Amino acid sequence: MMTGKRLIISALILALVQIGFLSWIIAGRAAILRDGKQVLLRVEPIDPRDLLRGDYISLGYEISRIPVKLIGNIPAGKLASDDTPIVVRLKPGADGYWGPTAAWFGQAPVPAASGEADIVGHVSEGSDLSAATTIAPDYGIERFYLPEGEGMAIQNDMRVRPFGIRVAIAANGTAQIKALVDGDKTLFEEPLY
Repeated sequence: MMTGKRLIISALILALVQIGFLSWIIAGRAAILRDGKQVLLRVEPIDPRDLLRGDYISLGYEISRIPVKLIGNIPAGKLASDDTPIVVRLKPGADGYWGPTAAWFGQAPVPAASGEADIVGHVSEGSDLSAATTIAPDYGIERFYLPEGEGMAIQNDMRVRPFGIRVAIAANGTAQIKALVDGDKTLFEEPLY
């Protein structure tokens, strides 16, 4: 009789821990979307379909190719990247799209000014820093899922006119996609929850 109660109590505790963990993840994402600094990035479509998840747009950005010369703290003699995060400082251009102005491995030496934002990405370990002119950070915002049947039409439209992604960036540099925009028109917006 006691082992049955212990089993039920253990199962309930495990369920509460799992629900708490999932709630924490969802609340963290929602906090970034709600409170993060918003930036607009110009996108380049890559591929619109995932057989298991439906339509999506795989996205590339201007910040997806960072010139090695923008990285301000590459130690002398360092030939390849390691597992250190990269901080990319963004600033809005005259057209409203944000672009990279500087980058650092690890952390930025000074906080971003009010008209700037720092986004944190990761560069594949072993990326060539000596001969390459650019490196390709991954920011975790490279896919945007769409309602079924929308991906191909949007990908085709992206090839003839500019689209953008509105991104919310938390104070620690973590980014979340907030919306897909076509000029001034918001096509799809991510819900907080």
